[in-house]
Amino acid sequence: MTKTKSKPIQPGEKKGKNKKSGLRENLEAIVIAVLLALFIRTFVVQAFKIPSGSMKETLQIGDHILVNKFIYGVKIPFLRTTLIPIKNPQRDDIVVFKYPENPKLDFIKRVVGVEGDVVEIRDKRLYINHEPYERSWAVYKDAYVIPGGFNKRDNFGPVTVAKDSLFVMGDNRDNSKDSRFWGFVNLKAVKGKAFMIYWSWNKDNSKSALNYVRWGRIGDMLK
Repeated sequence: MTKTKSKPIQPGEKKGKNKKSGLRENLEAIVIAVLLALFIRTFVVQAFKIPSGSMKETLQIGDHILVNKFIYGVKIPFLRTTLIPIKNPQRDDIVVFKYPENPKLDFIKRVVGVEGDVVEIRDKRLYINHEPYERSWAVYKDAYVIPGGFNKRDNFGPVTVAKDSLFVMGDNRDNSKDSRFWGFVNLKAVKGKAFMIYWSWNKDNSKSALNYVRWGRIGDMLK
């Protein structure tokens, strides 16, 4: 019986195949990782940076926060249509939304009124449905009260929050451009609820280099 000889492996042949297989595996892993990151960013959690002081003292300039995009329902990207509704924002939620006067910008404020609520401000004091609505995070840094005829900051309303809308305000009540000035936020514009500070950078630090990071704020849960 004649024995057949197997084809000898040419020098470098096996190694070349392994290289090709390894490259393909790496590319597949990268594609999967990118798709997973895009899915998480679009539907689950997204990171935002705080650029202004309108939410002080709750949020500082330079805070980096995580926003839960799933809590208010699964939305179709770009269409602002809710595919799977879960719940609507509630009073006291800190929400990120598309700025009504320029949807290219993202704003962050706190919900103080929901659909049907009557919102009024008298001499800086907030009233919801004709009852005082006091919260510990509301900060007033200017003792002067602006008359309602000149500015809406300290005397506003009463107004009834429209259907499918929110009335939002910054915690830094004397230094916040919010629903008092540009109106309601439509629910379709809401991107999610802020829930945690994962990083905080103080660019105006005047102390040692270690103080640029606000170590004590990292991991803080927002309320």
